[in-house]
Amino acid sequence: MSDSSSVPALPVVLDVWCELQCPDCRSALDDLRLLRERYGDRLDVRLRHFPLEKHKHAFAAAQAAEEALEQGQGWAYVEAVLGRVEELDRRGEAFLIDVARELSLDAEEFDTALIDGRHILIVDADQAEGKAIGVTGTPTYVIADERLDGGKSQEGLRERIEAIIDGLLTTP
Repeated sequence: MSDSSSVPALPVVLDVWCELQCPDCRSALDDLRLLRERYGDRLDVRLRHFPLEKHKHAFAAAQAAEEALEQGQGWAYVEAVLGRVEELDRRGEAFLIDVARELSLDAEEFDTALIDGRHILIVDADQAEGKAIGVTGTPTYVIADERLDGGKSQEGLRERIEAIIDGLLTTP
């Protein structure tokens, strides 16, 4: 009989506390793409919301990302919005709905979701959990109960995450 507690859970979970009006989160996308490419199905990258008060459209963007996830294109939407942070700064919710339209999502449903607040609890819960574990900025990564803060510098973070994943995947 083997001890199942020594077998790593697959996939390995990487929580990414992010906000969609954050230029640093946009910069982190390349690292996330490389991690997904390297590990494929062995890595589950989970978006966690941490809208910062200094960005007035971040809370609406987090709700819109949840609507995109519900419509099956969460990461595509996140990448599209982060790729044009300056446009979100200028145009706000109209931009969020336009991105949904560009991705052939149900833009009317996005508009309704932003009005009725159906995703507020998810965003609030992520933010509360982030605060509880010490998240203060974005992006912040949590993997194997280790918090890695990318808000000040992302230098070396991908390599650190890879080392943790490799260690988890090779644990007997």
